[in-house]
This record gives sequence, structure tokens and C-alpha cells, in this order.
Amino acid sequence: MTTAAIIVAAGRGQRAGGGVPKQWRALGGQRVADWTIDRFKGLVDHIVLVLAEDDTSAWKEFSATDLILAPGGSDRAGSVHSGLRALEAHSVEKVLIHDVARPCVSARVIQDVLAALDAHSAAAPGLAVTDALWTGDGSVVTGTQDRSALYAAQTPQGFHYGAITTAHASHPGGAADDVEVARAAGIDVAIVPGDADNLKITRPEDFERAERIMGMNMDVRLGNGYDVHRFGDGDHVILCGVKVPHKRGLQGHSDADVGMHAVTDAIYGALARGDIGQHFPPSDPQWKGAASDIFLRHAVELAGQLGYAISNVDCTLVCEYPKIGPHADAMRAEMAQIMGLRTDQVSVKATTSERLGFTGRSEGIASLATACLVKS
Repeated sequence: MTTAAIIVAAGRGQRAGGGVPKQWRALGGQRVADWTIDRFKGLVDHIVLVLAEDDTSAWKEFSATDLILAPGGSDRAGSVHSGLRALEAHSVEKVLIHDVARPCVSARVIQDVLAALDAHSAAAPGLAVTDALWTGDGSVVTGTQDRSALYAAQTPQGFHYGAITTAHASHPGGAADDVEVARAAGIDVAIVPGDADNLKITRPEDFERAERIMGMNMDVRLGNGYDVHRFGDGDHVILCGVKVPHKRGLQGHSDADVGMHAVTDAIYGALARGDIGQHFPPSDPQWKGAASDIFLRHAVELAGQLGYAISNVDCTLVCEYPKIGPHADAMRAEMAQIMGLRTDQVSVKATTSERLGFTGRSEGIASLATACLVKS
């Protein structure tokens, strides 16, 4: 199913302090919005960012990305409805709606909500209320409130696209969240387990708590990959997914994409899950001549299943010929597309070995790669 996430970032409230809307305040080296957007990359097919119409700097910045932009409405419901309309041409079946002020949402929560939509029309994360609840007049307790069957609502809240779009179109407005909109339209909403760390930044002290959460839970992995293929007959080579004309080809059991193989092994290495040969044995004839993006996609999917996001990859091709420079941007774009990353997260560069060794004698091409994976 085609999936999308709508990140609502049109709010102008400044209760969190800092003199600017909280989504643009710094948090652990990035802005809140940047963290939140990154959480969904690689987990959904499309990301819609809903921005205030007068937030000209944000419109200019994000227009240069692959995000879908939509103008905010007069309230949250209007902003969500705008984000839904922005997806009309993309044949989306599952849509997640998320508050930009929840930058600590985990891959587990996102994936659980998406999975619940296979069996339900709508699903949302919630935390059972465990604290005693009081009523009060602001300074004095006036009573207690039964907490049984009460849940604290979180986002992302997930829906079948057509159903929630229709629900928003007919809702009079003023809903606290999209679950309220869905229930008003008669849509049952399943509860999936929330996460205590999935806080919504509201007050100044929430920034400190968010930084603690990110610091405590962050697991950073580095992996290295190395591969070599010799030259043989042919009129081109495949490097990082790009066909490059050359007087010789590379020999290998698959398509001999030495760059993509090194990156794939770097990801497997960061996960401590072996190498390509363990997952796709060369003794198995089904992989004879296979396109190497099959291997890379598998490594990326495995990382996601284990809760890791790929922060960046760096690939170095070692050869005298062909010249890599004219093709490097195309290689970066192809690798980024396969891995669900931005091009600025993918580095492809080349060097020679000063005519030393087998690469210096133009007997083949070597590649080295490093991948950084982050789990939080």
C-alpha cells in the first residue's frame, strides 16, 4: 500500500519560549521540525509538511526538498484537511497525521500504527493513564476522577486516506485531534501502545526532557564495506546503480556493481548481520546477473525492521578509469532513491591508486564504504 505522513507545522504558538514557533527552535543540533521529519523518512512513501502561509523562509527552504508542501488553515483541522488535499494525486491508501512538536516518536510506534491499518479503518497510539486524577479550581483539589479506561492520546494517528478525507470534509471544525474527527464520522479507532518518550513539546522545560530522551536512547552504529571486481569483456560498467560507458565490463556473479556492494556490506556490518554473501549466496543460481539494488534494498529494509535509520553513507570508488566525476551526482541520486534518503546523505567519490596495484594497472575496480545507522 502507498503510505504518507502529514506533519502539521503551521502553528504559531510560542508557549515553549524562544521567541519563535517551537518547530523552528534548536533541539540537540537540529530544529524540532527537522528531527520530526527525519523520523518518517524511509518508513512512508510521501511526507507532507503543512506550513503557515506567511512562513516564507520555511516555504523557500523546503521547496528545494522532496517533501510535499501544503498551506496551513485557520486551525489544526483546517491544516490537516489542507495536507490531505495535497495528497490527492498520489494514490495514497494509508495516511499518518502527526504533530511536528513530537520529535521523539519512535520507528516502532510509526510502524505499529501502519500495521494496525491492515486490520482497522483507523489506529492511534495511546498511553493508559496510571496516575491518580484530580479535579481542582487551580489551587485546591475539589475531587477525584476515575482513571479506568482513560488514555493519553498521541500521534501519529493513522487512517485509510479516503475515509479520513471524507470525515474532515464534513466535520464542522474545532476537534481536539483527528481521532475525534474520525469518530464523529462513525469510524472506529483502534488503540496501539503509545510510548512515554513520545512527548509533545509544549513548555520550555520540555526541550530539556526531549534532549535527555534522545541522548539516553540513541544507539549509533558504524559499518564498513569493501568490494573488488575485475574487468572483463563488455562495453559498460554499473557503478552505484548508474550505467557508465567503458571499453570493458566488470565480472561478477550479479551485475558486479562494486560501489553498491560495498555500501550494502557497510549497512550489514553496522547491523552485525554478516555480508551480502550470507544473505544472497553466490552458489544460488537465482542471483546470477541480479541487479545489485535487490541486495541494497534488503539491507535498508532490515535496518528499518531492527529500528535503525540510515544517517548517511560514504562510498569511495578506486580506479584509474572510467572517470567517476561526471557521473557522481547521478550515482548519489540513484543510491538516495533506493535507500529512501536525501542526496545530501549520500556521498560518492573516487580516487586513483597512483597506478599502483591491480587498480593502478586497470585490472579492476575497488570500493570502500562507511554507513552510519542511528536507533532512537
